[in-house]
Amino acid sequence: MASQVSYNFEESKLLWTPQYPSHAVCEKLRREINMKRGLDLKDYNDLHAYSVSDFTFWLDLWEFMGIIASVPPLPDKIIAAGAIRERPSWFPDTRLNYAENLLWRDDDGIAITAAYEHDLHPTSVDRAQFSGVKQYTFRELREMVRVMAAGMKRAGVRVGDRVAAIITNSVMGVIIALASASIGAIFSSTATDMGVSAILDRYRQIRPKILFASSETVYGGKTINITHKVTEVATDLTTGGCGLQRAVVLRSEKTGEIIEVPGCQTIGAFLTPPSATEDYPLTFEQLPFDHPLYILYSSGTSGPPKCIVHAAGGALMNSKKDCYVGFGILPTDVYFQYTTTGWMMWPFMLSGLACGARIVVYEGSPFYPDVNEYLKFIEWSGVTVLGTSPRFLSELQTRNIDPLSVSSSSTPFASLREMTVTGSVLTAQLMTWAHKAFGGKLHIGSSSGGTDVFCAFVTSVLSLPLYAGELQGPCLGMAVSVYSPSGQPIPTTSCTPGELAITRPHPSVPLHFLNDTPTHTKFLSTYFRSFPPTADGTPVWRQGDFVVRNPATGGFVFLGRSDGVLNPSGVRFGSAEIYKLINRETKGLEEVEDALCVGQMREGENDERVLLFLKMKETSRGRLGQGVRERVRGVIREGLSRRHVPSGIFEVEDIPYTINGKKIEIAVKQIVSGVDVVPSGTVVNPESFKLYYKYRDFERMMKQEEGVDVEHRMRVKAKL
Repeated sequence: MASQVSYNFEESKLLWTPQYPSHAVCEKLRREINMKRGLDLKDYNDLHAYSVSDFTFWLDLWEFMGIIASVPPLPDKIIAAGAIRERPSWFPDTRLNYAENLLWRDDDGIAITAAYEHDLHPTSVDRAQFSGVKQYTFRELREMVRVMAAGMKRAGVRVGDRVAAIITNSVMGVIIALASASIGAIFSSTATDMGVSAILDRYRQIRPKILFASSETVYGGKTINITHKVTEVATDLTTGGCGLQRAVVLRSEKTGEIIEVPGCQTIGAFLTPPSATEDYPLTFEQLPFDHPLYILYSSGTSGPPKCIVHAAGGALMNSKKDCYVGFGILPTDVYFQYTTTGWMMWPFMLSGLACGARIVVYEGSPFYPDVNEYLKFIEWSGVTVLGTSPRFLSELQTRNIDPLSVSSSSTPFASLREMTVTGSVLTAQLMTWAHKAFGGKLHIGSSSGGTDVFCAFVTSVLSLPLYAGELQGPCLGMAVSVYSPSGQPIPTTSCTPGELAITRPHPSVPLHFLNDTPTHTKFLSTYFRSFPPTADGTPVWRQGDFVVRNPATGGFVFLGRSDGVLNPSGVRFGSAEIYKLINRETKGLEEVEDALCVGQMREGENDERVLLFLKMKETSRGRLGQGVRERVRGVIREGLSRRHVPSGIFEVEDIPYTINGKKIEIAVKQIVSGVDVVPSGTVVNPESFKLYYKYRDFERMMKQEEGVDVEHRMRVKAKL
């Protein structure tokens, strides 16, 4: 049985306190529920308890957020039995449209700011004003969606059809997604830098009727033509029995030119009606709350990606709740989430429109032409809520970037009040650095949820104090618990890490996996077969995160994916516990640039060993000697315990990452344990996988790199 090792919260220092906690949107919701229901909910904890004990909360939330529906305007039935117990039916008598709820504004306020990296180039005509950046009003956005939806209708797109896109993070992507939703079609997108095989792994499964594609992508100062990729994908989906009827290629996003691609229609021809009488007004198909809206994909790092089908109503309610109630996004805000169209955060970002806010879409590298220009753009755009990743913040820190010195204003980043950080674990050290680097007043709203549910489980709470390294609390409506390996809830008074579990249904549970068995075998085994039902028979969702809850603050620390939990000699801990000790501020380890920590258990072995791979800074490459290794071991031994010290510490040239900035631990764990892994299209640097195969022979690599004869050591140990 695994040892129950308590987590040390010594890094959980108070970082931020709300100046006016009663002004937070979640507090306004609490007061409104008290008045409506005659309750006495005193704080966020009381509000959360109500939200996971009474399904009426979802009706309260509906009314509070102003969800637009046609039948009836305010639902009278909240939840009913679904096809399976694990996925109830929500608001079964309701009819609404997702796009209508995002396009409710029809005025001359700015809806979208759209930029490409070349718009930020310091040699541009008017750098101070970023003259290449385009602005689109809500009225213009509605008209562009109308024109696109008209083209789709003429092309035969109907309710339930799949619309796919290989597209940049651009205004055109937003238009295609919302036009699809207005009709009742199901939308799915991939990023332009994804390979042909990875795109086909996804789109062969969903069988789209129509495919939209960018003709080029811009990144790091390079304009890359992808028409050959588009042709290959379109040909395969057309001739391979996947049902594709039309492929449409968009204009060059750099020059505006129409691009001709064999076998594809140009966007100009697609949008031009044969006659004026054949145009269509903008209408919103009224559909059930649980009508399919998006198809998102699992990472595919350990097998073919699963096609996760999300309901329109669930995606709308929970993502708007996260943006409006969680981040406090109002119509006066500007929301900028740096993302690609292949990540769940791209469609999630569109929920800023549901809040009536302006969103910023940006295509390209934040470090080209210079990260200072990118930071100036954020300030110039008036961004109030910035969505980013731990990796971006780490790069700023490593490069010694001082964001405040970038600005020429006497009050740098005066508009910026909230930074939402997701994608991977945000350490206490990095959160503290970011808070100070941006002036010491910014709220760092780290959250965690993901592709599986199109929302967050644990998030920021603007009415509560913020502690370094912690996610402040569970999202409203999410019955978050921490489970032991034996499948029992760990008491909230305990500092013992465990599995993140959800013990009550919510509207964002996916509808199903596409192409699953009639009994939903893959869906149920992925989420609901790890833990027994609760005492009242409610199925328990396993998210796959290894976490610990701080009894003193109520906050959560995320320690990594539970599939990658390290378990040497029965001591379970997350890789994040190692990473937080090896950072640029650790004295004596300044030459270390990055780290990857995985477990290894080969066939025939009964115990797992921990391997730590270090990528050294460029000036220290090839210099991982015994001195550095001993310093690393000492830091881990002192910061955690001797049982946490890795069995082997090796230098590698590169560490694999996904396009979303997540370290790929599980695939490397499989490789070093003897499993051959084919990198998926979500891997930024797939060639790095090859670096790890030689470590299957742990004994030889230890003798070669550390001079340790492991087999001799084991023989001696056996004699003793």
